[in-house]
Amino acid sequence: MRYHERTKHHFNRFAPGPGGLDWANQPDPFRRYKGAPLARLPILSADEEPRSPPYESLYAPGAVPSAPLTLRALSRLLEYALALSAWKQAGGTRWALRANPSSGNLHPTEGYLLIGGIAGASPGLFHYAPREHALERRADCPMPLFERLMRDFPPQAFLVGLSSVHWREAWKYGERAFRYCQHDIGHAIGTLRIAAATLGWSARVLDGVADATIEALLGLDRAADFEGAERESAELVMAVWPRGKDTVSFFLEPKVVQELASQRWYGKANRLSPDDPLPWEIIDAVAAASRKP
Repeated sequence: MRYHERTKHHFNRFAPGPGGLDWANQPDPFRRYKGAPLARLPILSADEEPRSPPYESLYAPGAVPSAPLTLRALSRLLEYALALSAWKQAGGTRWALRANPSSGNLHPTEGYLLIGGIAGASPGLFHYAPREHALERRADCPMPLFERLMRDFPPQAFLVGLSSVHWREAWKYGERAFRYCQHDIGHAIGTLRIAAATLGWSARVLDGVADATIEALLGLDRAADFEGAERESAELVMAVWPRGKDTVSFFLEPKVVQELASQRWYGKANRLSPDDPLPWEIIDAVAAASRKP
């Protein structure tokens, strides 16, 4: 509550902020993992399958047939949920827009997938790179381990993880950044659920997963992989699956998730700012203090 009162707007004044923008230290909007294998997803035209159904059918149960889980369907899911939607330019400045809206177009949200074999690829944890519309392999997940992780989930289910880079928002909004990161996570949940609905799929936030479990699942607790780079804060995990027999509850076993740490990992996170972004450490401390025990 103290954080809320300290960082909110008032009727007679704006909330406090940095007071100016350090343009030379502007964060890179694209996170990449140097050394991680990159697999580009197919770029589909609007007329190619799977095509988006009429908007109103997204809210009618059973109106959209469930598409099989293929590389093309996965590409469409990520295109509608987290991909670049346009490039804009003013003078010598060029910037991208995305399907998931963002406060100040700063895009602190990063997306990850834990998914089984698609198009012959082995199961693994992947980071979504929106500029390339591609998946970076962050870790291998042998099929026996993947099956143990997903044993309580529907057939063909996979996990989507979301994290926040607080520094991207802190650069502009200072201490208020944590609020806007939460705002943008809500946008990403919405676009993922809508994108899943266009394929006749279900998508559900797993409310009971602890932050430490999400960090281990997404590799955010691997300090060596973020050495010299801005860290990411775990936000949530969603289950996505082709619609069929629904499951009342899901359970992600923390001890099984921890086994991912012993698998092969790939890549080091890129640095997002040219200078040392000390404010993100402060924002991370605020975020940690704001979370429920």
